[in-house]
Amino acid sequence: MTTDIIVKTEGKVGRIRLNRPSAIHALTMDMCLGIIEALTAFENDDAIEVVVFDHAEGRGFCAGGDIRMLAESGAGDGSAARAFFHAEYRMNHRLFTYAKPTVAIMDGITMGGGVGIALPCRYRVATENTRFAMPETGIGLFPDVGGGWYLPRLPGQVGKFLALTGARLDGAECLALGLATHFLLSGDVAGALTALSGDVADIQATLKIHGTGAPIARIVENRTHIDRLFAGDSVAAIMAALESNGGTWATKELATLRTKSPLSCSVALRQLREGAAMRDFAAEMAQEYAIGARVVHTHDFIEGVRALIIDKDNAPKWQPHVDLAEVDAIFAPMPPGQEWTPL
Repeated sequence: MTTDIIVKTEGKVGRIRLNRPSAIHALTMDMCLGIIEALTAFENDDAIEVVVFDHAEGRGFCAGGDIRMLAESGAGDGSAARAFFHAEYRMNHRLFTYAKPTVAIMDGITMGGGVGIALPCRYRVATENTRFAMPETGIGLFPDVGGGWYLPRLPGQVGKFLALTGARLDGAECLALGLATHFLLSGDVAGALTALSGDVADIQATLKIHGTGAPIARIVENRTHIDRLFAGDSVAAIMAALESNGGTWATKELATLRTKSPLSCSVALRQLREGAAMRDFAAEMAQEYAIGARVVHTHDFIEGVRALIIDKDNAPKWQPHVDLAEVDAIFAPMPPGQEWTPL
C-alpha cells in the first residue's frame, strides 16, 4: 500500500490518515485505491466499529487531486485521467454506501478531492482552520467527486453560488449549511479521537462533548443576496442579475465570476440541475465520470492548469464563447463498455 496514506487501528477505531503533506494531501490514484482497500478491511473486521479520516501533518486535510497529471493526460489520450477518475469515484461511492459509521476531520484546507472524502461521511467535523471549497471552475474543471449530488441539495441557491464562484467557507459556515455536523477547536480533536477509541457507543455525544459553539456564520447574512442573485437558469442570467444589482457584494461576486472558465461554469450549472434529479449517487458518479473524461481534453482545462498550476501567471485565456453542442457532447453517456461502474 502507498505510504501517502497511513492506515492503523486504535481500539475500536480504524484510522485512515492522508500523508502527502508536500501537496496538502492531494489525492493520487494509489491513495484512492489504498483507501478502498482500507475501507474493505475495516468493514470486514468485527473489532472496528467506526472509521476516521484525517491528515497526518501539514496545513490542510486535502487540497484536491492530482490536477497536473489530469492535464498532462488530457493533452494526450486521456487514459490516465480516466483511470484516476474511475478509482476516485469508486472510492467516493464506497464511502457513500459504507456500512459502518465514518468521521471526517476537516481541519484546514478541504477542497475538491477532500470534499469527496468528507461529505459522504456520517460525521463531518469542522474546525476554526477549515477552508472548504469546490474551486474547479477556476481551472477549467467542474465540481466533481459528487458535487452534482451534494451542492443542489444545499439550501436555496447556495450550491450554485459555491459551484460557480469557488467561494471558500470557514468552519462556522460549513456547520450552518449542514456541510459539517460538528464544530471542534483543532486543539480538541485529538482528545475527541482518543475518547472514541475507547468508547464508540455514542459517536454523536462524544463529538458534541468535545465540541464548542461556532462563531457567527457569515454566509447566513449573505443568503438573501445569494438566493436572489443566483436564481437564474443560465450563467448569463446570473451575471446579468449581479450586474444590474450594482451593490458591493454583487459587484465583488460578478468580478469573481468573470475570472472563471465560461465553459466550466456552464457545465457546472447543468451538472447541478441534472444532479438534483438523479435517482441515486451511483447514477451521479456515472455522469460525472463521463463529464470528466471529456473535460480533461478541453482547451479551458489545459489552459487553466497552465495558468494556475504550471506557469502560475494566473492569467488563463479562456475560450470566450460556450458552444452548447460542446456542452451536450460533454454530458453524453460513455460508449458501451467504457462506463463508470461502482465496486
